[in-house]
Formats: sequence, C-alpha cells, structure tokens
Amino acid sequence: MADRFTPSGRTEGAGGRGMGRGLAAILAPTEPGADAFRELALELIRPNPLQPRRTFDPEALLALSESIRARGVLQPIVVRPLAGGRFELVAGERRLRAAELAGLERIPAVVRDTEDGERLELALMENVAREDLNPVEEARACATLVDDLGITKEELGRRIGKSRVAVSNLIRLLGLPDEALELIAGGELTEGHGRALLVSKDQSTRRALAARAAGEGWSVRETEREARRADEGAATRGGSISIHPDLADAMGVAEDALTTALGRDVRMRPTRSGVRVEMEFETPKEAFDLAERLLRRRAA
Repeated sequence: MADRFTPSGRTEGAGGRGMGRGLAAILAPTEPGADAFRELALELIRPNPLQPRRTFDPEALLALSESIRARGVLQPIVVRPLAGGRFELVAGERRLRAAELAGLERIPAVVRDTEDGERLELALMENVAREDLNPVEEARACATLVDDLGITKEELGRRIGKSRVAVSNLIRLLGLPDEALELIAGGELTEGHGRALLVSKDQSTRRALAARAAGEGWSVRETEREARRADEGAATRGGSISIHPDLADAMGVAEDALTTALGRDVRMRPTRSGVRVEMEFETPKEAFDLAERLLRRRAA
C-alpha cells in the first residue's frame, strides 16, 4: 500500500515509499537520490505560474477533499525549492487545493530542483495523465511545449500517450476563434466539433457555426457537413482550395518526415489534382549540394 498523509498529520503505509508508481514514472530521476520526499506546511507552497489548468471543478475538489479526510493523501505533490525556505508547486495543484479544503496543515511532497521547461513539462504530463484537462487547456499546454520549449510533436505524443496526429489535432484547435474555444472549454462543444469547424477557413463562419452547433445541438457530423458546405461556397466564389483536416494532418506528417530525411524545411500545399512539395534555397548551389547528397546516398 502506498503511504498516505492524513489530516491528523500521521503518515501511514510502507516505510516512506509513497511516491506512487505513476508519479515515479513521470519524474524518472536520472540520479539516485535526486528527489527528496518531505512533508511540507501548505503555507510554504506557492502555486505554479506555468500551470496549464485554469479552472477546477468545485464539486470534484470537494469530493477529493472528502476522500483525503477519509483516506489521506495517497500521492504526494511535486515542488521545487525557493529562497527563504519556501517552495513552488510543480505538479499536483488539485491535490494541494483539496488538502487545504480538508483542513490539512502539511502535505507529502517530492522536492525537486527543476528548470522552467521541466516544471511546465511535469505539470502537463500530470494533468494530461490524471486530471483530464479540457481540450483547450490541453491544446495550449501542448502548444507551449512544442512552440516555446522545442519538444517535437512525436516526442510529446510518446510522453503523454498520444499519437503525433492527436497532438497536432489538439494544437490546431487554437486556430479557432475565441468564441468557439470558449464553447469547447465549457463542454458545450467537443474536440470533435472543433475539428469539424476547422473545415471552414473563415473565422467569422467558424464563429457563427460554433454558436449554431452549440445552440441547436448539432452532432460532429452535422457540424462538419455545415462547415464543408459553407467553405465550398466560399471556395466557389473565391477560387480557393478546401482540404479536410485529416488530409492536413497527413500532409503535416509527410512534411516532418521529408524535413528529417532531407535536412531542409519542406512544405506541402494542396492543389486541384494532389499536393505540391515546396523547398526554399538561398542559392542554386544549395539545391545542387542537396541533390548530390541524395545521389551519393542512393549509390551507397
């Protein structure tokens, strides 16, 4: 049984081994003794400013606090040390808030000295694996990891148990207008609805369709059909090309594969008859050198 810290302040369990298999797997310390297990006063812990979660269900927090009163804290939070004997939360904000509601004065914690990138990564991993961020919160956290910290979508997908396409789909949601994102975050529309809205390329159309989908209770299929109909009308008027989000995802995977294989940025664009592969070179010699490398590789 994992250790637990009870409201009475007494630690119960098997000799201080209360990290839990899931948390230990996420932390994956590279050196023995890298993490220190301690019991900390709640007043010494400040929230994590990089926490991707913005809202917490009050009823779920209350239920967790009642569980903590009855069974104690089954999994410690993760913190990093600050100056002056204080600590900053890395992962476990929901448990920390519930512990406060339960009346605990102290809480079990893994103390780990981490950099900002690792703090955000740990917070994301814990939330995605255990707390079920709404799709918009999860998308924003994934985008931060990919865009700001340079983690590839493939690596991020491996770390959080999702495919590269699933990660791409999440991040693409952020291209929707704020009104649509609010409906998804609030549970009035699903992630599937968001993907369907992306079939349309016009933001005002996406905004209008999102409101109708939520107000009229459209299914994902109905939403996609209406978005396609609106986009096909716009394409007919303006001569643009509309592509399905799944094709866009496939093109993204192909772009990544070609970029890795060729060592150059590759872009793919839809055409009336297929796709066009594009690469940019500053000089003709760069293109010639690439061709020579490919020929040597083929000959070998």
